[in-house]
Amino acid sequence: MAYKIDLHTHSYGSSDGGLKLRDYRYFLENNLLDYIAITDHNTIETALKIQEELGELGRRIIIGEEVMTTRGELIGLFLTSAIPKGLTPLEAAKRIRAQGGLVYVPHPFETVRKGLQATDLNEIEGVVDIVEAWNGRAIVGSRTQAAKTWAKQNEKPAAASSDTHGRFGWGYTYSLVETKPTAQNLAAQLAKATYSTRKVGMGVIYPKLNRLKKSFGGAK
Repeated sequence: MAYKIDLHTHSYGSSDGGLKLRDYRYFLENNLLDYIAITDHNTIETALKIQEELGELGRRIIIGEEVMTTRGELIGLFLTSAIPKGLTPLEAAKRIRAQGGLVYVPHPFETVRKGLQATDLNEIEGVVDIVEAWNGRAIVGSRTQAAKTWAKQNEKPAAASSDTHGRFGWGYTYSLVETKPTAQNLAAQLAKATYSTRKVGMGVIYPKLNRLKKSFGGAK
């Protein structure tokens, strides 16, 4: 059996996110995805809340955080406490590792979305667990190739994730692994994974729409 996992999603707990409890429930109940990481910006509060509210289905939610470091964004997976923003990438990675989490590099080499660049990646190579080689919201294909190349050169497993901020186009970009993911086995599973790399399409506009809605007091 293969498990479809998406390691990069944004709930309403992100300032630009819009996925709601009912969205996560629908995708899990209907096996559109088997495991989903909620990786809101600089917080795990909503991820923990959704995990609890989903009851038994919450076992298939991975608590994550996309933290803003001094050099760009870094994701921690399988977290138990939030990582503060404003740390160096190395310090953030060490804090992720200290609580038994995995260090996941989102959209590397991108500039608009504050991806870590080559110098920064090389500095933290020893504590990187997973590289996001395929990002569902990526527009520039060269960044994907650069991410795949860096991961291969540094013997890091790659992942495909949606980076979705809303429901439209979700479920297109994910990794397929053979075993239920845990902090202990996920990196090894991704080293032999297969991928669905169809992009989210018009879903790329969700962050701007969500910020606009929230600025006008839109409901969560």
